[in-house]
Amino acid sequence: MRELLHSVALRAARYLEDIQERRVSPSHEAVRDLARFHEPLPEGPTAPEEVIRMLDEAGSPATMGIAGRRFFGFVIGGSLPAALGANWLASAWDQNAGLFAATPISATLEEVSLRWLLDALGLPEESGGAFVTGATMANFTALAAARHAVLERVGWDVEARGLFGAPEIQVVVGEEAHPSVIKSLCMLGMGRERVVRVPVDRQGRMLSEALPALKSPGIVCVQVGNVNTGSCDPVPEICRRSHEAGAWVHVDGAFGLWAAASPRYAHLVAGAAEADSWATDAHKWLNVPYDSGLAFVRDARQLRGAMSMTAAYLPQGGHREPMLYVPELSRRARGVDTWAALKSLGRSGLGELIDRNCRCARRFASGLAGAGFEILNDVVLNQVLVSFGAAEATERVIAGIQEEGTCWCGPTLWQGRVAMRISVSSWATTEADVDRSLEAMLRIARDAGAAG
Repeated sequence: MRELLHSVALRAARYLEDIQERRVSPSHEAVRDLARFHEPLPEGPTAPEEVIRMLDEAGSPATMGIAGRRFFGFVIGGSLPAALGANWLASAWDQNAGLFAATPISATLEEVSLRWLLDALGLPEESGGAFVTGATMANFTALAAARHAVLERVGWDVEARGLFGAPEIQVVVGEEAHPSVIKSLCMLGMGRERVVRVPVDRQGRMLSEALPALKSPGIVCVQVGNVNTGSCDPVPEICRRSHEAGAWVHVDGAFGLWAAASPRYAHLVAGAAEADSWATDAHKWLNVPYDSGLAFVRDARQLRGAMSMTAAYLPQGGHREPMLYVPELSRRARGVDTWAALKSLGRSGLGELIDRNCRCARRFASGLAGAGFEILNDVVLNQVLVSFGAAEATERVIAGIQEEGTCWCGPTLWQGRVAMRISVSSWATTEADVDRSLEAMLRIARDAGAAG
């Protein structure tokens, strides 16, 4: 085992070194060679060393360079060194993070991480929290607590009686609500077609004056950090009107909520702490390994009411029992990675990471605008939308950038315009990486005939 793990560490270290200079997307040859994996189930055992060798030699070249410095395709950060190391150690521990009695270290680190996260994000210290897979499950978990709470207020126990015959819940979302919110509402039985959709402005922000007449039981879903523009809904005004009507406010802040950790950008999410629940991802701007979503609920009792379970063989003591706050019973110890990231960064390091990524985004926007290309959004956080002219020209440039390999950016459709989306989310990205990527973008745009 020692020799095997030493070999894995060397291979991983070499991969992380090579990925900094290798083309960001895998070559066509590397993807073609994945055919090696399409084989019948082996009749007998294979030596672990051979398994790892094949995985590295055939698998590593076919990866996307997400762990590198110039992947800007989605809001995906790399993994901080301490978080990656902690993830490896936690995998070696192989803890099932459901109960304190079974895994006291993972339960303890969840509790500590939760307290640190509430502090860093400026959320109410009494809030309950859940460590889940990603923003979809974070939204699901928080909205399950919302469903529990708003129906409890009108005398309906949804966990016991289900939704058959339950009072109808008014659900309000913005036109730019992320698909993960809509999917969560579907899974919770509240439907995608019956929600009330509120118009948005040119930056994707919900127009508070267009809110319908709110009522109870009701849930209003707002967004901080639009996935295209980075802009935030007017949360304070929406919270005020919602709470006056007895409605619950949920904040989808998959990456934008992390702006609260930066003194420079915290004003963008001012008022978010007035909501009743929040969802975010640690594998986005905290840069921990996949997967690591986070759900927070102001009233921890409501979260526990929606997620609690009992079984005679699952002993519960006087400690916080993680399984009572999440959908899963068996799951990995996500709190270990989160604790390691926060411990290594500290408050100042986390703020600096956010600031640097936003500074890099502004540098992208300035360089592209200076070359004559249209920036479609106000660059308020780490998101940049750029048009290279007509839709066909923009698509050619995006395809050229992805093929050339210096960096990787993806397409999007923003209010009827085809655009390239640049998301700067990695702890490792520097201004030198931005300049190198800009040079490639502008060269490819010229070669593609895009008019600057």
